[in-house]
Amino acid sequence: AIGAWSMAEEFQKAELLFSGMRLISLLFGSLALLAGVIGITNIMLISIKERTKELGIRRSLGATPLRILQQIIGETLFLTLLAGLCGLVLGVGLLEAVDGYLEGGGDAGVFRHPEIDFGTVLTVLCILLGMAIFAGVLPAMRALAIRPVEALRSEG
Repeated sequence: AIGAWSMAEEFQKAELLFSGMRLISLLFGSLALLAGVIGITNIMLISIKERTKELGIRRSLGATPLRILQQIIGETLFLTLLAGLCGLVLGVGLLEAVDGYLEGGGDAGVFRHPEIDFGTVLTVLCILLGMAIFAGVLPAMRALAIRPVEALRSEG
């Protein structure tokens, strides 16, 4: 029997491997994003709880619900973008470290010179902004539910 090697078969195997890697990356990225949203939401809920008196004073002095909402969503956006920027810097740093490691070693093949597409960065930034707004909604609703009189009576 004569063995035959098919480049098309090898290409399909490689394509299947990369599809699996993309799926796993998407899964872990989504889980990390979900964990981040839960974390930011919890941080903001604790912040609202600790600032009950401050928010009550602001409401009693005439702060509108829209202004309180803007403040809470703005703080959530700031925290999320700061965390996202740190993640981006660490991710690019890790890619540079991997690239340096692969430069010194043997045959890295398709894994040589890993990079992040700018379009991907913009897409992730848009998703991050949307998730930040989503993460800020529950804390903002809690802040709006604070009654000024009760907040002024509270110990916190």
